[in-house]
Amino acid sequence: LRDNRIELVRASWHELSISVSDVSLSDEGQYTCSLFTMPVKTSKAFLTVLGVPEKPQITGFTSPVMEGERMQLTCKTSGSKPAADIRWFKNDKEVKDVKYLKEEDANRKTFTVSSTLDFLADRSDDGAVVSCRVDHESLNSTPQIAMQVLEIHYTPLVKIISSNSWPEEGQSIILTCESKGKPVPEPVLWTKDGGELPDPERMVVNGRVLSISFLNKTDNGTYRCEAKNPIGRNSTEYVLIVHDVFNTLLPTTVIPSLTTATVTTTVALTTSTTTSATAIGTRDPNALAGQTGPDHALIGGIVAVVVFVTLCSIILLGRYLARHKGTYLTNEAKGAEDAPDADTAIINAEGSQVNAEEKKEYFI
Repeated sequence: LRDNRIELVRASWHELSISVSDVSLSDEGQYTCSLFTMPVKTSKAFLTVLGVPEKPQITGFTSPVMEGERMQLTCKTSGSKPAADIRWFKNDKEVKDVKYLKEEDANRKTFTVSSTLDFLADRSDDGAVVSCRVDHESLNSTPQIAMQVLEIHYTPLVKIISSNSWPEEGQSIILTCESKGKPVPEPVLWTKDGGELPDPERMVVNGRVLSISFLNKTDNGTYRCEAKNPIGRNSTEYVLIVHDVFNTLLPTTVIPSLTTATVTTTVALTTSTTTSATAIGTRDPNALAGQTGPDHALIGGIVAVVVFVTLCSIILLGRYLARHKGTYLTNEAKGAEDAPDADTAIINAEGSQVNAEEKKEYFI
């Protein structure tokens, strides 16, 4: 061996060692060690040199890509021996459905390997990181990686969010139009039933927010929010139904009494709503939560019942006293009213039996 890269490391009767620096593919082959005895003894070994793959490159990407377009990304690496392995990842998740191609280099010793990733661009891929990873035994478990960040342009995605799920007359409602697209959509357009908003004084648009105050039945209808960008436009609708204000019924109150009668009182409070600009059908915001005023209607009902029971008791007591008022005499005592002594009274009583039919008394 005559090469400046080959050096004699150790030489003895038992061992002969050499070192080869800056190894190249040409150093691959069969090496022979000979011991010049009679006869000559030899030993052979085959040296395999690995071809280290070059750093991979991703081609085929042009920024930006429109949603729905087909993308073909190719990852290529050369100089590997044996042929390297290429794997694709999207946001750290491996993609299996790829095409793999292996070609022999001009030196007929190394290989050029390429892999193609073919897919349709989707808005969910915007900002995704696509990576091409090359694995080879010469890399000592440290793969070579090339990365590409995707930029996808797409039409706006529109959604309406309502602040009130059950709007009633006199209340307010806020409709928020959320639009997401790339490029960023222009200011949204609000319409009602296919035309402009009918009452600009109550229907105020601030950016993507539509506020409607003092709701009434005329506000019922379909509200549309439309957003657009250079790629296209999109819209969504919200159907507004203004409900009547419900009547509030107070709980039933049972009044105990000394009599056997039970009186039940139900008081209904009816809330009326007007469309005056100065009338607001909401609670006083300065009032403390959970604090309510006295229920005058309920108190009045209780007082009326108490007065009614008292009057009935007075009438019954009067009738009772009238039936038992007066002095009642027996038949024997009827003749003794004008008698001077007891004997005369008895005689008058006995004699009075003759005319008894004519002296009957009736109590009405």
